[in-house]
Parts: sequence; C-alpha cells; structure tokens
Amino acid sequence: MNQIQSISLVNMNNAAHFLFITSMASRAEGSAAIAQKCAAQVAALKKAAADEDENLQISAKSAITGKIAAADQLRDRLYTGYKKAVSGYEDFPVANIAEAAAVLSRHIRDYKINVQAQMDKETGLLVNFLQDLEGKYKAQVASLSLVPFVEQLKAANESVRELTSQRTDERSAKTAGALKIARTASDEAFKNLVSMVNARALIEGEADYASFISYANTEIEHYKQEVLGRRKAKSGEKEDSAKPGEGETAEA
Repeated sequence: MNQIQSISLVNMNNAAHFLFITSMASRAEGSAAIAQKCAAQVAALKKAAADEDENLQISAKSAITGKIAAADQLRDRLYTGYKKAVSGYEDFPVANIAEAAAVLSRHIRDYKINVQAQMDKETGLLVNFLQDLEGKYKAQVASLSLVPFVEQLKAANESVRELTSQRTDERSAKTAGALKIARTASDEAFKNLVSMVNARALIEGEADYASFISYANTEIEHYKQEVLGRRKAKSGEKEDSAKPGEGETAEA
C-alpha cells in the first residue's frame, strides 16, 4: 500500500518550511477527493500556512528599516564629504594646515572604510575612527575646521547604531515566539492531513489519493535530500541519518 512518507520539518529553515507547507496546502486543495474527504484537515493546513506567512513577513520587515537606510545614507555622505575636505587641504599653501591634512589622510587610509561594506562592519569601524578624531587627532581636525563634520558624522553613525538595536529588539519581541508557534501549528496540521490521507487510502483504496501521495512523497524526498541534507545511501548500505542540526528530530 502506497502511503505518504514521514518527514520532520523542525530543522528546515524558515523559507523552506513555509514553501513546503504552502505547496502541500495548495496541492491538497487542488485534489477533488482530498478537498472533499479531508476538508477539515485541508482547511486547517491552509489557515496554518496563512498564519506562518504573516509571521514570516513580520520577522523579515520592520518600519525602522527605512530609518536605518536613511541614516546610513546620511553618514555615508558625511564620511565621503569628510574625506574630500581632508584631501582638499593636502596641497594648501599654509604648512601647518597641509601637515594636519596629511596626518588625517593617513588616518583615512589606515582604516580603509568602505561605505558599501556590510552595515555593522562600517558602524564598528566608524566608532573607532571617530574616537581617534575626537582624541589623538583632535588638534588636526580643529586646524582644518572640521569639528562640525566630525560631530555630524558621529551623530549619524550613532543613529544607525541605535536604530539597528531598536530593530533587533522589535523583531525579538514580535517574532521570537510567534513564528515558532506558527510553524508548530503548521507541522501539526500537515501531520493531521497525512494521517487522514493515509488512513483513507488504506480503508478506501488509494485510487483517489494516489496522485497526491505521489506528489507528497516526491516533495518529501526532495526536501530530505536538498534542505535537510540527508546523504543518499550507496548500493547495499543503509541511509545515513542527517547530521545534528541538519535533519529530522521528530517525525510529522
């Protein structure tokens, strides 16, 4: 008797988990026999998929993201402007000003800050960079009248730092448990659908369910191999179980 195989969804990444659940819900709804005879299970799986989708979107988006992008762009412009200002003074005909510019230019080269780099990396480098400008290079900054530039750059960098922290807190508060709960509900709904389909196929014969069972098993095998990382067994060997953290820990 052809039955739907078991699979644990626990260790799937969020995107793969959602895709699996929505694919199964859509396919089940599209099967006339299953949509009719397993209506309650199909409806539960569809609702679970919708709830998971909502929580997955919340975990990926934040209203603060736009503010972070704006603050990041501002600090990038200020940093670029600071570099240009220092460079413009390097050939200044007043010796002490040209010398101060040369010192600050070396400082810029030492840090090699790239405004296109990963955001947190840039933030960390600028923290130390600005500490230097407010400390050991304070006199040179003052000589070139760049104190306001440094102050504004520091404010912009601190803004990015604070907003990023706020977004982390927001995501943690909103989604730490919500997405996990939604995924657990999806797992239970899928498990119930599988149990019902397998039971009906056993009792009634698999003719009405064969197409869905075949589709489900093909998808399950694909996810086991490609997402959960199970190694295919060589001829004559038993299949390896997945490595810790990569495979199944509880069957659906």
